Amino acid sequence: MSLIEEAKRVLDEADCLYTVDDVAAAYDRLAAAITAEYAELNPLLLCVMNGGLVPTAELMKRLTFPFQLDYLHATRYRGATTGGGLIWKRQPPAVLEGRHVLVIDDILDEGYTLVAVRKALQEFVPASLKVAVLAEKLHDRRAPGALAEFIGLKVVDRYVFGCGMDYKEYWRQLPAIYALKDQ
Repeated sequence: MSLIEEAKRVLDEADCLYTVDDVAAAYDRLAAAITAEYAELNPLLLCVMNGGLVPTAELMKRLTFPFQLDYLHATRYRGATTGGGLIWKRQPPAVLEGRHVLVIDDILDEGYTLVAVRKALQEFVPASLKVAVLAEKLHDRRAPGALAEFIGLKVVDRYVFGCGMDYKEYWRQLPAIYALKDQ
């Protein structure tokens, strides 16, 4: 079976955890919370590629205050469904000193990537540094210090995809959140 055929099969068999409407409501809640905190702070939003691309785009459409946008790219997955060592594809930009920085990603799972990102960004001495994620996976395997200050949805401890999250680099574009069938 080809990878494309496998991806199609996985989606056909997947359980929908959150519908398009559920996800849109979560983005609305996140945008309201982010606006309440950042509307007067001239923040820098940092999208964590690739997973954070969809949540960042959805949140940007809902934010009605001025902000600047940049991105960083750090990964542990490289197309797999389990994490490996952290790889920086693009280091954080060096214009963070004294800025209010909001990192946007798709999911807080074990959190090793976000811990490393947070540590790297703190070295640039931002005025504040917080993280927003669309989803937080519920389990007890969290890395020490892994947290997100803004969380849209809680997901069960299953492999999830859609809304920026992928299955072997496929299905990031789905507007709902799905989980692999239980094995």
